[in-house]
Amino acid sequence: MKVVIDEEKCVAAGQCVAAAADVFDQREEDGVVVLLNENPPTELADDVRNAAAVCPALAIHIKE
Repeated sequence: MKVVIDEEKCVAAGQCVAAAADVFDQREEDGVVVLLNENPPTELADDVRNAAAVCPALAIHIKE
């Protein structure tokens, strides 16, 4: 699994961090998503998929 984010689409809602805090964070200055691990371990795959699903801006893309 590879995670790709589109910072231009991010609306800083923080749903990704709530769903997968080991993979996503937010910049302090504007709340835009920060990708902590573009290749998360298998045990986090469901959390990452959930984060992509709940992102209101559809800024998270997963390549399997």
